[in-house]
Amino acid sequence: MRKVLVPTDFSENAFNALKYACQVFKYERCEFFVIHTYADEVYGQEVLVAQNLLEERKEDASTNSEKLLKKTLEAIKLYSPNPKHAFKAIAAFGALTDEVNDWVNTENIDVVVMGTRGETNDQKRTFGSNALQVLKYVHCPVLAIPGNYEYHPPKEVLFPTNYMVPYKRRELKLLCEMAGSFRSTIHFLYIDPIEVLSNRQADNKAFLESTLSKPTLRFGTTAKKDKTSAIMKYISDKQIDLLVLVNSRHSYMEDMLYRSTIDQIGLQVGIPFLVLQNIAR
Repeated sequence: MRKVLVPTDFSENAFNALKYACQVFKYERCEFFVIHTYADEVYGQEVLVAQNLLEERKEDASTNSEKLLKKTLEAIKLYSPNPKHAFKAIAAFGALTDEVNDWVNTENIDVVVMGTRGETNDQKRTFGSNALQVLKYVHCPVLAIPGNYEYHPPKEVLFPTNYMVPYKRRELKLLCEMAGSFRSTIHFLYIDPIEVLSNRQADNKAFLESTLSKPTLRFGTTAKKDKTSAIMKYISDKQIDLLVLVNSRHSYMEDMLYRSTIDQIGLQVGIPFLVLQNIAR
């Protein structure tokens, strides 16, 4: 059974991400964990708060969180009454990234799905601070959905790579099954002026080909020096539905995690990102 964790702040963007998750995994048996963390609501902006007031705030925030989670589950079941899907609501007093990682480890979560922006919905930014923290530090794949994105099947998937990363089989299996469900095409884009691959790169490329057995694979290269513009041009030219990136040291994803770069791509292309985490779990 696929295990999917979906953080929510009860915004439209968060609910849109939950709807996307239900659609993209509609052919699979899934358990969805919908989590809301409310520590920030309790502490607020004050430096010092009396203990009795803090406890009162905590109790109120917990009650409100559980009430809104119940409404969220009722709404998603009306939107997607899929007998293959089960839902669990989680109200947690803690920091979002810490709570998400705890549930990832406890429940062996396969993927976290979340909106790129929250309640503030800053139109000049693709990723809110919470989404950026989850992308950087959560120990499992993260699927980030733009707030205004209307679902359609991920038929065309772009995977930029330098073939230097020793990919994780479990995370590639997730991508393989997602893409295989929709008979998708995965476009691998090698962005480098030197087209000849080293032995390590050739081995990693062969591993990708053997592991991603269900979707159709296409391999392309570009000599463009600006990786961001190369990706955006490919997305536009091929009408890409989903962008896949790997978060590891010295990877393009690491460069992208600087706010200006990731916003530059996200604001212009407006498609979901699947970030694979090449870190120990």
